[in-house]
Amino acid sequence: MRFIPLLMALGLLGLTALLWPKAQGDVGMLAWVNMGLMLGLSLLLIQYGIRLLRNRAEPRPGSRLRAKLVIVMIALLLVPAMTIQMAASQMVDRGMDVWFDVRVDTLLDRALKLAQGFYERVEQNMKRNLLDYISDATLAAAVSGHMDYRSINAYLGDISRTEGWQRVELFDTNERLISSVQMGELGALQARPLNNTARVSMHLGRVVTELESHDGREVAVGYAPLIGGATSVLGLLRVETQLPAGVIQNARAVEADYRNYRQLEHNRQKISATFTHVMLFMTLVVVLLTGLVALLFARRLTAPIGDLANALRRVTEGDLDVVISESPRDELGSLGRSFNKMSLRLKQNVEAIEQAQRDLTRALDNTRQRQYVLESLLANLHTGVVLVDGQGRVRLLNQAVRDILHLPEDWKPSANILQVSHGNLRDIGAFYDELSHQQEELLQREFDIALPEGKTLHVLARGARLSASGAEFSGYLLVIDDISELAEAERNKAWAEVARRLAHEIKNPLTPIKLSAERLQRRFRSQVDNTEVFDVCTKAIIDQVDRLLRLITDFSTLARMPQPKLREVPVKTLLQDMHELFHSYARVSVAITPDDDVACRCDPDQIRQVLINLMDNAVAATGKNETCAVRLYASIAETAVEWHVEDDGEGIQPDAAPKLFEAYYSTKVNGSGLGLAIARRIAEDHGGELTLLSAANPTHFCLKLPRSAPAKEKT
Repeated sequence: MRFIPLLMALGLLGLTALLWPKAQGDVGMLAWVNMGLMLGLSLLLIQYGIRLLRNRAEPRPGSRLRAKLVIVMIALLLVPAMTIQMAASQMVDRGMDVWFDVRVDTLLDRALKLAQGFYERVEQNMKRNLLDYISDATLAAAVSGHMDYRSINAYLGDISRTEGWQRVELFDTNERLISSVQMGELGALQARPLNNTARVSMHLGRVVTELESHDGREVAVGYAPLIGGATSVLGLLRVETQLPAGVIQNARAVEADYRNYRQLEHNRQKISATFTHVMLFMTLVVVLLTGLVALLFARRLTAPIGDLANALRRVTEGDLDVVISESPRDELGSLGRSFNKMSLRLKQNVEAIEQAQRDLTRALDNTRQRQYVLESLLANLHTGVVLVDGQGRVRLLNQAVRDILHLPEDWKPSANILQVSHGNLRDIGAFYDELSHQQEELLQREFDIALPEGKTLHVLARGARLSASGAEFSGYLLVIDDISELAEAERNKAWAEVARRLAHEIKNPLTPIKLSAERLQRRFRSQVDNTEVFDVCTKAIIDQVDRLLRLITDFSTLARMPQPKLREVPVKTLLQDMHELFHSYARVSVAITPDDDVACRCDPDQIRQVLINLMDNAVAATGKNETCAVRLYASIAETAVEWHVEDDGEGIQPDAAPKLFEAYYSTKVNGSGLGLAIARRIAEDHGGELTLLSAANPTHFCLKLPRSAPAKEKT
């Protein structure tokens, strides 16, 4: 129903295009009035159809019924009106067919073809005769100047008498008249100049004919080019023959009669079109008046229905105080009175339900408060809490679990914790499986979880079985804590204790051993037979003692790392110090790019220690290969300064990269494994971080320090 006005508009537009006048004078002003009425009616239908489509979701109450009534009434009128229109048009067309008999049209066409055939026969005979003189040797000799004027005229006269031509003229290629004869008259001393048709004939070398009028006479003119031996044009022969006067007059009369007949036939179409537009105008006027009356009648009929529908919509939206008019004394008025009674009773029922709802709300206030407190506690708790029912389905998962296990924000709990697809939750599922299959109510375990970033998370998981007689819920409560930092602190404390005891036990005997070896070297070197073996043995003792002393120093440094003495240090100064230390290596490059005013708040001695350790490792990784470069440069951010150390050495094995910063882990044969651990400790004491950005191609370390004091130093 919504598309019917648009379809009617398309039909009217198609009819308008079909009946559109081809010219202003064909049908007069009435046709344009009809076109205007049809276009206006089409625009009204399009506007009404678009409004129906826009309001299809929530149409105006009563609009659909009103549209149906108007469309049905107009359709009932259009069917007989269009039938009468078509019948009247057929009657007029049949009358016109009787007035203009087809036999007259046929006779006029035949007469016109007969006159045109006479012209064609004359031209064909002239062309056929002229073709005989194209290669005439006598005419060629006359054009070339090998004949006298009298002989030429005599020969042209013979041609004129033989062919029955009234005039024969001979021209050379310069369009100059050589000779001319005319039957019954003297030849003209001055011939007419050649026209474009004659020039085309000479240029193309073809026979051409045309019809001309001279002094009220119709003559046929022919042009024949004279072809020489080498197929070149030597001149032009022009001939004329007069057409019979009676035949010409009759042909002209036939043409005039034919034009008059066609004009009458054109008027026939105009009469038919005028009748069609008159009938169409009357139909359009009746349709417009009928549509207006139908619209007024439908609006008066559907207004109460629209009021009722609008009132129902307001009731569904919650307005129970709506009242509609009961003025009509018919079925519509009775419907309005019934609606008012229904709305009053519905209002009373809603008020009773609201009162019961308020009582229920007061009864549930305490339960909601307890639930709100519990939800706020779980949301702000740093300990992860997972609630699982008896079937293993996850019922509750707070934000702390996502933060501890590095779960994505869009991750949704699965149906069963034993069937989770996320790797970080598999160990939690194994812990739940152990808890659900044991007899005890409580379970506590410590285990490591491997994160996707290559890090290891050490967690403490505690579980309890929730079950009680008469309880509606039974399941398991899992509490998860991240104790990675606590475990790391305990390990560091244990290593520090080991370092202190080891340094105390080993350092005392090392100095006498070193002094004794040096004394033996000075005292008995001249008395031994093989000095080379003596030197090697004593030097080995001294070198190994020095190595043990360095190892004890590193142990002591790790055990009691001094607090950094922070101050503003220019970044450029630290880079220049590194340049002075390593400029002797050709493969080492230090980029000193920051400005003098760029500074970093740090302990310069400790930062130099970190940079020297990184540079020493890079130089050692490149070995003696001068093609492997070592690069040190700094980048300045708004809140931090980054030192980058890169080398093109062999790189770090993938399995060794996660363990580089662990204490006592080293990839070198003689390494203590404390250098990078101490360097990371220094970076963390400064509020920064030391990370491995790339393990190979190139090997890339980054030391990142804040430009302002760390939080613990500010407090």
